Amino acid sequence: MQFIPVKTRPILPPKDDIYPVLDKYLPPLKEGDVLMITSKIISIHQGRCLKMSVVKDKDDLIKKEADAYIERVECPGGYVVLTIKGNTLAASAGIDESNANGHYVLWPRNINHEAKEIRNYLRAKFNLKKLAVIISDSRSMPLRYGAVGVAIGAFGLLPIRDYRQTLDIFGRELKMSRTNIVDALASAAVLLMGEGNEQTPIVIARGSEFIEFTDEDRFDELFMPYKEDIYYPLLKKFHVRRQKK
Repeated sequence: MQFIPVKTRPILPPKDDIYPVLDKYLPPLKEGDVLMITSKIISIHQGRCLKMSVVKDKDDLIKKEADAYIERVECPGGYVVLTIKGNTLAASAGIDESNANGHYVLWPRNINHEAKEIRNYLRAKFNLKKLAVIISDSRSMPLRYGAVGVAIGAFGLLPIRDYRQTLDIFGRELKMSRTNIVDALASAAVLLMGEGNEQTPIVIARGSEFIEFTDEDRFDELFMPYKEDIYYPLLKKFHVRRQKK
């Protein structure tokens, strides 16, 4: 498998059209490619940016954007409001200030739909049948320094590879094993995208033979109900703003 980073011009808040960027900077895509795009340029494309000067209380904004949160005063150092948004554990509901030119960049809306629109556009442009798009972001991991990548939306591929009811090398039946494909690909992509001034918001994964492509929105198959999660003893400490459907 290859990971191909794509360097672009700066995508400028508060609003910038990514389609001319895709047209200018993407190399020719091939059958079976998976395109990873950082969520920030999707947000800027949607105009999901607010000037810092007009936001009276950032914490109020964070709580409004979050699905669930833990107050800043309960987080060590008071650096962030710890939140859950879109079934993802994240700091400050994913609101970003870096490379934002004086704006708060919020998470995009309708992420899977946006991934579908981009995928359909590029599939037609390059005359492809098998193509997928993953929208990625970076986040910190509990008990670890440093940021890693996570998929916050996708379209065109199955997010999970299921090993249940198959056998391991000693003939033992696997009962729980599943591989999280979209987060694994997003982590590799975010490593190449970087966290600073790299201007590399797109990465192409090529030669991913284990991926199953689809024309259906299957991203929600990734998510586990809170109360079935082994981390629920920690998750239940969050104040839930909106009930999960």
